[in-house]
Amino acid sequence: MHLHTKLALFAVVVLQFVLSAPLLAEPFDNTLSFGAYLVQYDAQAGDISGPFVPHGVNLSVDDVNTLYLAFIRRLTPSLSLELAGGVPPETKTIGKGLAKLGSVPYEGENIGSAKWFSPTVLLLYHFRDESEALRPYMGAGFNYTRFFDNKSTAAGDAANGGPTEISLSDSFGWAITLGIGYRINDRWAAHVSYSRSSVESDMEVNTAGVIRRTTIDFHPSVTVLSLAYSF
Repeated sequence: MHLHTKLALFAVVVLQFVLSAPLLAEPFDNTLSFGAYLVQYDAQAGDISGPFVPHGVNLSVDDVNTLYLAFIRRLTPSLSLELAGGVPPETKTIGKGLAKLGSVPYEGENIGSAKWFSPTVLLLYHFRDESEALRPYMGAGFNYTRFFDNKSTAAGDAANGGPTEISLSDSFGWAITLGIGYRINDRWAAHVSYSRSSVESDMEVNTAGVIRRTTIDFHPSVTVLSLAYSF
């Protein structure tokens, strides 16, 4: 028997096992979810202000991926409460307009980085009956983001004129989500969701006492691919 035939038969057996598993023999109140946390930024920032900074010096933020983790508590057949977050990733900042500072070699390079911890609380409403395998949902809540381990790179130090310290203020704002879940059996489910949240931070850059500032609106869009285990 060819390898492809064996793999096809194995896939059919696994699929039959999954589909034959009982659905919601008894509702479970707690769920742990884990998977991929894909973050895309549409960051907008005011021009950096401060001594020796001409108009038009700005920045952008690179997208990041990390591990998604969440705890979900079932409140009613239609409502649940989710506490979601991710393993803190490192987000890179890219310089824009640095040529106006005379830093042409560093234009478009990574000038700094920061890690962030961003727990989000969401009240979710699930459509369709609880006994059905496929259930869309939507939710709203709030997000808290704390930045830490802020660093200026060698390119950032050179563009700023010396060793530089970076600080970013905490952020508190709204969050919304749309998703769909497919229950594989009474304990396991697969989920896909898309979320938006408000994350805004005041950035201060200190180079030997020379202070420069801007405010960054990160506009994060988050896609989550996850597996959930109920108990």
